[in-house]
Amino acid sequence: MIIKTKQDEIQNYLTDASNYKGSCEAVFIPQNKDELIKALKDANEQKTKVTIAGAGTGLTGARVPDSGIVISTEKLNQIIEINTTEHYVIVEPGIFLSQLLEELKRKNFFYPPDPTEKNCFIGGTVATNASGAKTFKYGATRNFVQELEIILADGDEIYLKRGEVFAEKDNLTLTTKSGRNISLKLPYYNLPVTKNASGYFIKPNMDAIDLFIGSEGTLGVFSKIKLKIIPLPKRIISMVCFFNDEIDALNFIDEARRISFQTRNENLKDDLDALALEFFDRNSLKFLAKEFNALPNRNAAVWFEQEADFNNEDKLIEKWFSLIVKNKGTEEDVWFAVTEKERMGLEEFRHAISWKVNEYIVNHRLKKLGTDVAVPDSEMFNFYNFLKETMENCQLNYVLYGHLGNSHFHLNMLPQNESEYSLGKEIYRKICLKAIEMKGTVSAEHGIGKLKTQYLIDMLGPEIINQMKEIKKQFDPNYILGVGNIFV
Repeated sequence: MIIKTKQDEIQNYLTDASNYKGSCEAVFIPQNKDELIKALKDANEQKTKVTIAGAGTGLTGARVPDSGIVISTEKLNQIIEINTTEHYVIVEPGIFLSQLLEELKRKNFFYPPDPTEKNCFIGGTVATNASGAKTFKYGATRNFVQELEIILADGDEIYLKRGEVFAEKDNLTLTTKSGRNISLKLPYYNLPVTKNASGYFIKPNMDAIDLFIGSEGTLGVFSKIKLKIIPLPKRIISMVCFFNDEIDALNFIDEARRISFQTRNENLKDDLDALALEFFDRNSLKFLAKEFNALPNRNAAVWFEQEADFNNEDKLIEKWFSLIVKNKGTEEDVWFAVTEKERMGLEEFRHAISWKVNEYIVNHRLKKLGTDVAVPDSEMFNFYNFLKETMENCQLNYVLYGHLGNSHFHLNMLPQNESEYSLGKEIYRKICLKAIEMKGTVSAEHGIGKLKTQYLIDMLGPEIINQMKEIKKQFDPNYILGVGNIFV
């Protein structure tokens, strides 16, 4: 066990990508499962708060401690097995997503959930039910988690395999390694009809494994994770298309989404079926202009990809160009990747907006004000109009981009001082309340952490939050794990 207590050695564990900052007494770095169990047992006996730290790429303060100790999973970083016959991989929680993807690529496989920041830990992606651009086709992390080995606050263990343990309506009973039964009464609430990473995943007759996915380090610590993997596609079509009007870009996304759903529902092989549909508004393109000086003078852009093979690639490319032109784009205003290197360049363009915003926030010594809201697809245009009107009225600098294939908006405010930051916080809550009104979610992929607890109360109400707390108490009676995450 590595233990760090000097403040100058632990500063990297006291913040995350949101620029939220905290404090702790020590950082424990277990090098195997037994050391992890011992660290948790000792903390539980002493009733010391424990914050589980991943790679620090999160945007909600979830891995940032407000006191107590940190347990970092960075040394629990082994790929235990890659099985290309049965299409799964078994890993420890501290493996980098980038490293896993590289190892899988050598075997012509890949793992679809793709957060923007590839230097995240897999454990962190499961803890937040992370997603990314390819969620439009493949769904979030939850869809790929097959088994979990979980260490509870007292060092006891739970093993869960998808499809084996289910709730009976709103009653769920789990058995630990020691033979202890944990009986839960599940609250009832309507999950948003969109991608969602807000609070515990709960529904009648649910698979027990889903309770822990997205629980943000509040119920237990993952020590082993089994994930589904799939073969690499033979080809990937990748383009960025530019439009004179943001509405034209939205119309393109809306039609591409409708066609993609039809392609899947009817199991068509040679029609449009986007992996990703990503939107950039006028301000986003201006914000990126210095980084990408070849950007055309246009007011919106859409990055999309589609899997293909050598037989249908040309036909699909032709159909994509036709859809672009139909929605008032031009073939001349398209960045089209021919080689793998060019495709990675387009992906770099897609991800640049996120790190440029984070860089801006750090330079201005402020916490991030970036929404993670999503609404039902039927409300996408209405919500876009609301966002634009709201931001024009408040006159704060901002960029608007996101996974609009999922009607998932990242509106990042760019305040220049504390006064503007305070105004931005008021607007942020207004945006969250509007998303709730439209039956959407306050967090589609980043989780709640410590920064969005009020918005979760707005979304679910205090009664449901209290029922979630009761679930936590059954796993963590001394209330030491992830205190401040999801609820106060």
